[in-house]
Amino acid sequence: MPRIRGRDLRVLYDVPAIAARNAELAREIATAGYVDLVVVSILKGSFIFAADLIRALHGVGLAPEVEFLTLSSYRSGTESSGEVTVLRDIDTDVAGRDVLLIDDILESGRTLAFARDMMLSRGAHRVGVAVLLEKPGKLAQPLQADHIGFSCPDLFVVGYGMDVAHAFRELPFVGVVEDG
Repeated sequence: MPRIRGRDLRVLYDVPAIAARNAELAREIATAGYVDLVVVSILKGSFIFAADLIRALHGVGLAPEVEFLTLSSYRSGTESSGEVTVLRDIDTDVAGRDVLLIDDILESGRTLAFARDMMLSRGAHRVGVAVLLEKPGKLAQPLQADHIGFSCPDLFVVGYGMDVAHAFRELPFVGVVEDG
């Protein structure tokens, strides 16, 4: 068990498992029929996953336009506040285009439902959702991800872009901070 910043971390998804799943997701997305694709990475948590997935998409012949949307519902806590705020919007006009939202985790669904509805209200032809992790049974909004990396146990996870109070984002794996 790695010890980082004086805390024990249990690895849930290691580097090879994440890399293999990203390659599989890219192949899945490539065959999903997206046209004139804009990939929108929801920051901050998805930045590492999005970068790796976008490179994997390139490897299977896709060349999407890439955008970044910064939304917040967590602030500095470990549970969603229930309110989604746009901190930074995209610059690209999505009217008539296919959009693929990339996020780190589908938990309550509020953030992704907000982003999906925003893209549809702007005239997106189709809005798909790709997430690294899905926590079944936690949804507060009716939302189904189209492309899911892993089904995750109901634990607060860190690493691979995800944080707790801005710590652990840089880790190359997904893990759980152990209290002991």
